Amino acid sequence: MRNAPVSGLSVPVVRFAFIRWFALLALCAAYLQGGLVKLFDFGGAIAEMQHFGLSPAAPMAAAVIILELGASALILSGRFRWAGALALGLFTFVANFMANAFWQASGHDRAMLMNGFFEHIGLAGAFVYVAWDDLKGRT
Repeated sequence: MRNAPVSGLSVPVVRFAFIRWFALLALCAAYLQGGLVKLFDFGGAIAEMQHFGLSPAAPMAAAVIILELGASALILSGRFRWAGALALGLFTFVANFMANAFWQASGHDRAMLMNGFFEHIGLAGAFVYVAWDDLKGRT
């Protein structure tokens, strides 16, 4: 087994690849879970779209399911990883303004929404980093 330098350490390549893939799985976990829940409870997915004022709700729900599951599959497979990562990063960034509008809330709700908002900004940033890293590795 070959070793790959990682910050001055020698780490077996196979182990490093598995850890990297597992980290990508963790990054995609919420989208895989969300997409599967919406897929198996399409009525709930439609209700969620209506809750956020998106219409037509059924096609929007279908598009979100395809985006969450499809982009996650691209990221995990390594095939067009950059495209899947940018898609989920943009989706997360835009949806964050609808789902975590802390500036419209007060009290405890405001604090919870604010935490969620900035966590999702970080998540979007992580997807941009994955895309950048994938594209950098291809040049």
